[in-house]
Amino acid sequence: MSKHDASAIASLMKEDRDAERQSMPLYAEIQRDIERKIMTGEWGAGTRIPSELELVEVYNCSRMTVNKALSSLAAAGIIVRKRRSGSYVAPPRFEEPLMYIQDIRAEILALDRTYRFEITNRSIRKVTEAVDARHVGVPVGTRLLFLEVMHFADGLPFTMETRQINLDAVPQVETVRFEDEPPGSWLLKNVPFTRGEHSLRAVMADAIMARKLQVAEHAACISIARRTWRDSELITFVRLIYPGDRHRFVVQFTPSSPVAGSP
Repeated sequence: MSKHDASAIASLMKEDRDAERQSMPLYAEIQRDIERKIMTGEWGAGTRIPSELELVEVYNCSRMTVNKALSSLAAAGIIVRKRRSGSYVAPPRFEEPLMYIQDIRAEILALDRTYRFEITNRSIRKVTEAVDARHVGVPVGTRLLFLEVMHFADGLPFTMETRQINLDAVPQVETVRFEDEPPGSWLLKNVPFTRGEHSLRAVMADAIMARKLQVAEHAACISIARRTWRDSELITFVRLIYPGDRHRFVVQFTPSSPVAGSP
């Protein structure tokens, strides 16, 4: 490759980076810069992050913008925010496991963050099409309680939930208003299950998802679909959409018998 070609490629790469910065919201730029300092070791585990007022001066922006960047970093487990003390680089920790059902409310509170949820849609629907019945995992004619829920951590969207509950399996849920407790927490407390299934895939945020999760359109997100059953009867089918840069999930396992060689 000639020096001219290398220079041209470097120029194009710089233009791409500049265009990316221009399309990126300011809070995301701040988030990326702080994350870079942490990942490169400039700020090690336990290091106190400059205060919001100090960061306002550094980045020449509003305190709300700085708070949004720090909240996003906290949601990803990169920093820990402590009331009256400030923000610190988080120590290494395990990612969220998929081998059991995570209570979103308990998870957020365990991070010492304020939790809030909002039910944005609630309706009762009857499954009339065979394709829909197969997708959910219930017979045609089943009545479902349909819920759309947003979960927030420190005021920042944590995950977007779409849930369908089988009213044949859980008839008492029809009268529950979920004023003080989110549906997932209520089900874990009140409805035992015998089997569960997680299905995970990557998705890009469409315009609606981007607005609700406060991410850029086409941003990478993680979609987890979950079904739980009591014996052969479906209890609930839920889909959770997480902003991809704020979450990481892991499944730990051991071999059922000793295996020689590489996995």
